[in-house]
Amino acid sequence: MENIAENIEKLYEKAERYSKTTYELVRLNTIDKTSDIISSLAIVITILIIAAIFTLFINIGIALWIGQALNSNALGFFIVSGFYIIVGIIVFIKRNELIKIPLDNLIVSKLLKSKMDDNNSETKN
Repeated sequence: MENIAENIEKLYEKAERYSKTTYELVRLNTIDKTSDIISSLAIVITILIIAAIFTLFINIGIALWIGQALNSNALGFFIVSGFYIIVGIIVFIKRNELIKIPLDNLIVSKLLKSKMDDNNSETKN
């Protein structure tokens, strides 16, 4: 009878350690995936900021060039602004195809990448 009680106590201790270890593993995996996504987004945001600054100066140059050709700087800036209004409307209409779906795919692939890496390392062992 005492042997059964000892076995139950050992089983309880092992189950408790297993649940704590599993919780810690899930917590660490979540931290890893979150940091991977945040670092990827930080890189994308940095590239977008650089591209925005580059685009700003190119657009100022184009607006001045068009304005010089038409003898009216204001008209050059209006033409460039009109172009971006049209581009903005097109992007708004196709926002799911151009922004949401690729961003969703990026996040899902980042989340599943570590899962696939874990599975590959398990099959190699």
